[in-house]
Amino acid sequence: MLYAVDMSSALPPFPKPQEPFDAPFLLEVGTAPGEPVLRADAARNRARLLEAAARLIAEHGVAGVTMEAVAAAADVGKGTVFRRFGDRTGLLMALLDHSARRLQADFMGGPPPLGPGAPPLERLRAFGVAVLYRTAEQLDLQLAAQPEPPRRFVHPAVGALRAHLTMLLRQTVPDGDCDLLAHTLLASLDPALIHHLTRQREMPMERLEAAWLDLVARVTRTDPPG
Repeated sequence: MLYAVDMSSALPPFPKPQEPFDAPFLLEVGTAPGEPVLRADAARNRARLLEAAARLIAEHGVAGVTMEAVAAAADVGKGTVFRRFGDRTGLLMALLDHSARRLQADFMGGPPPLGPGAPPLERLRAFGVAVLYRTAEQLDLQLAAQPEPPRRFVHPAVGALRAHLTMLLRQTVPDGDCDLLAHTLLASLDPALIHHLTRQREMPMERLEAAWLDLVARVTRTDPPG
């Protein structure tokens, strides 16, 4: 068997990190690389389009968000929406980017335990819970806007979450392969998985939250919160 290994043999040492993750970085999302800074009127138009799209989602769900519907709701020409976002996926990604900025502001500068000022382990627990509930609240949008596989793990919003999670892991389990552990932990918060667990298997959010806390305890070799 190709995958048979001697589980009693010593594991190789974890690789040293190739780059520091001690300092958080600011997520830059919402515009393509190299795109010039928007003029004030263009920025206002973009915000108005995103507000119109958010209203349509609240009223009709993600299925009700089309480029034509957003243009009508914002009282602009359809060409304006296409020029600003490219296509429907670009529009939905821009909505997620706006939400990602708010989440990043919370874990970079908000109150503890999600923000600075709490021990790394407490921040790690709070981080997963925050991402879990944010994903559940925006589940249809998250699924509709999910990039294709080659782009899924390199999107700036995903990179910011992974970098922050890696930083917290290195402060909690410095002897672990924290980069890969961050990928593993984020996989448990994947929108498709949350959709399956909550809507197809009808698991309550409380069970998913408890599972995150249990997973963190096992990864960090600590006791779960009492």
